[in-house]
Amino acid sequence: MTTQRSFKARVRARMEKTGESYTTARRHLINRAAEPASTAASPPAPTEPTAAAAAAQTERIADDLIRARTGRGWDEWFAVLDAASATEWTHTRIARHLATEHEVPGWWAQTITVGYEQARGLRAPGQRRGGGFEASASRTVAVPALRLFEAFADETARARWLPDVEVRVRTATAPRIFRADWAGGPTRIVVGIDAVGESKARVNVLHEKLTGAEQAAELKAYWRDRLAALKVLFETDGDHR
Repeated sequence: MTTQRSFKARVRARMEKTGESYTTARRHLINRAAEPASTAASPPAPTEPTAAAAAAQTERIADDLIRARTGRGWDEWFAVLDAASATEWTHTRIARHLATEHEVPGWWAQTITVGYEQARGLRAPGQRRGGGFEASASRTVAVPALRLFEAFADETARARWLPDVEVRVRTATAPRIFRADWAGGPTRIVVGIDAVGESKARVNVLHEKLTGAEQAAELKAYWRDRLAALKVLFETDGDHR
């Protein structure tokens, strides 16, 4: 607890000096702590990537997008949650508070909750609250939400951009949610579809129950690549059913 308070004090001191937000100041201090003590030393041998090497939620998802979808930007939501003493809450309670008290849509309530937990040191990027790892990726595709949902839920459509992968569907609620066990388990994916107008939608993939930071980094890169392939396929082949 003493170490945590000391670190927070250093973050606030940097904020006062630089005018940065809490999130930005904290990130700079973490990066500085990770730097080698001497640049003259021999480079270290390759090691397993750490969770801190993953991009934070606030870096992956632009402030303007959060504001457009929820009515507030990152720092504003953090201030709301700080005022409610949300650092003492569970992940579920924070997300439920956002959804019920502030009418934030479910997927975005989860997104803000993860960003808040990372910013306040309750979890590292790529790590679940309380341990465990996950990977996520998102992409906006110029097709209707239902068509994007079918890209996951329909086996034939899925094979066109996600070949040679076995998934076992757990739940599929058109056009918003698709959950499945991945390649026989134990990992699984949770897919959220968010309509952006009548002919455009955003897909968010969360890959859960990963074994560690290395697998999380690999799957994050994998999903970025696969969602890029999905976007190219469905935007360029004229298949806009």
